[in-house]
Amino acid sequence: MLRLIRAEKAKREREAEAERVARDAERIRARCQTLAGFVREAWHVLEPNTPLVWNWHLDAICAHLEAVSYGRINRLLINVPPGSSKSLLTSVLWQAWEWGPLGRRSLRYLTTAFNDQPVTRDTRKCRDLILSDWYQQLWPEVRLVRAGETSFANSSTGTREGVPFGSLTSQRGDRLIIDDPHSVETAESAADRARTTRKFREGAINRLNDQERSAIVVVMQRLHEDDVSGTIIKLGMGFTHLMLPMEFEADRACRTPLFADPRTQDGELLDPVRFPPSAVEGLRLMGSYAYAGQYQQRPAPREGGLFQRHWFGIVRAAPAGCEWVRAWDLAASEAKAGKTSGQPAYTAGLLLGRSRDGQQFYVADVRRDRVSAGKLEEMLINTARQDAQAIGDVRISLPQDPGGAGKFQASYLVGKLIGFNARATPETGDKETRALPVSAQAEAGNITLVKGAWNEAFLDEVSSFPNGSFKDQVDALSRAFQELAGPSYGMLGVLD
Repeated sequence: MLRLIRAEKAKREREAEAERVARDAERIRARCQTLAGFVREAWHVLEPNTPLVWNWHLDAICAHLEAVSYGRINRLLINVPPGSSKSLLTSVLWQAWEWGPLGRRSLRYLTTAFNDQPVTRDTRKCRDLILSDWYQQLWPEVRLVRAGETSFANSSTGTREGVPFGSLTSQRGDRLIIDDPHSVETAESAADRARTTRKFREGAINRLNDQERSAIVVVMQRLHEDDVSGTIIKLGMGFTHLMLPMEFEADRACRTPLFADPRTQDGELLDPVRFPPSAVEGLRLMGSYAYAGQYQQRPAPREGGLFQRHWFGIVRAAPAGCEWVRAWDLAASEAKAGKTSGQPAYTAGLLLGRSRDGQQFYVADVRRDRVSAGKLEEMLINTARQDAQAIGDVRISLPQDPGGAGKFQASYLVGKLIGFNARATPETGDKETRALPVSAQAEAGNITLVKGAWNEAFLDEVSSFPNGSFKDQVDALSRAFQELAGPSYGMLGVLD
C-alpha cells in the first residue's frame, strides 16, 4: 500500500511539473538563451536535493564557454578549485545547452578525464538531463538514438564519446573537453605526469575535426608546475586562461578579453557562501603545497621544500602506549651508489610510534649505515632484538623490490627475522609521492623527534628532500607512516 501511495505521489509531482513547464515554456526558453540562464533552469533536474548557490565565478565560466560556442575562442583553459561546479558546467550542462537552446545538434563531443569514473559520471549526467521530461518537453527535437553509459548519439548526427585520458587515441570531435587529466596522486609522480603531458601534446591536439573551428577546453585544478596547465602556459599554446584562486592575490588577478576578477583585496574568497573562512581553514590542513596548487592555482616547486626543519619538534621521550613500527629502506650493497652523489647508498631503519589517540607520531630512533649484503642481515636482526628488549612489540616493515630477485630478497630477510613481527610489501609510486602524506602531517605539527644523536643527520636530509644526495631516511619515514596510518592518511583534495 505504501509503495502505491508513493508511486501516486511521484506521478502527481511529475504531472504538476509538466504543467508548470508547459505554462512557462516560452519564459524558460527565453531565459535559456544564455548558458548561465540554462544552468539556473536545469539545475533542479540534475540536483533536485541541492539548492543552487549562484556566484559570480559561475557567470565567468559560462561566459567563456559561450565564447567558445560562438567561435570567439577555440582554446580555453580553466583553473578553479575543487567543488566549483566546473565539471557540471563544462562536461554536462554546456553540451545539453548547445544541442538544445542553441540548436547545434550536430556537434560532436569527445570528453575525457584521468580515469573512467568521472568520464562515466558526467556522460551519464548529460545523457540523463537530455532524456529528462523537462528537457524533452522544451527541446523535443533533441532525440537520442543511442544512449550508453559513456557514449550516446542524437538523430542529427551529434555524438558524445567519453574515454579515459590515457585511451584518447582514435576518436575525434568538434569539442574536446579535458576535465582533470591528472589525478591528485599521479600528478606528483614525474613519470606519470610526463606521460600525461606528452599524451596531451602529441595525442590530444590532433583529436579535433577542424583545427580552426573545433575547440579544446581544459578544465582542472593545478597539481604541479609541470602539469597539463603548466605545459599550456609555458609553451604559449594560445589558450585563453581563466584562473580563479580560492583566495584573491592582487598580483595574480585574472584578466581575459571577456572578464576581470571582481575582487580587490588580498585574501577575498572566491565563494564565501559555499566556502566560508572556517571551511577554507579546514582545507589548509592538506598542507601548504597541496593547497597552493589545488585551491590557489599556484603550484609551488617541491624541490627543497617538501619538509622544513622547524616543523619537527624534539622531546626527551615518547609517551607510553604508542604503537610502533620499524621501517627499512635497504641498500644491499656497498657498491650501490646514490643517484646524485656517487657515494655508496645507506640502509636506514626508522622507528616510528603513533600515540594512543592516533593524532601524534614520534620518530624515536634511526639506524643508518653503509652495509654489505651480509652485514645487512646482521643489522636487521640486531636492531630487532634491541627494539624487542627496549619496547616489546614492534612491527618490522621491509620493502619488496619488483621482479623475482626483489621478491627473493624480501622473502629471505623475513625468514631471517622469524620470531619477530616482520613482513615485506611492495612500494608504489616514487619517493616524492610516497612522502606527501607524511609531509602534510609534519607541517601540521603532528610529527615529533625523540632527542638523539641521529637528529641532525635526519633533519638535514628531510629539509633538502628530494634534491639532496640521499633519500633513505625519508623513504623509511614514509614506509613507517603508511604502516601506522594507512596509504591515504592526510591526503585531501577530492577532484570535482
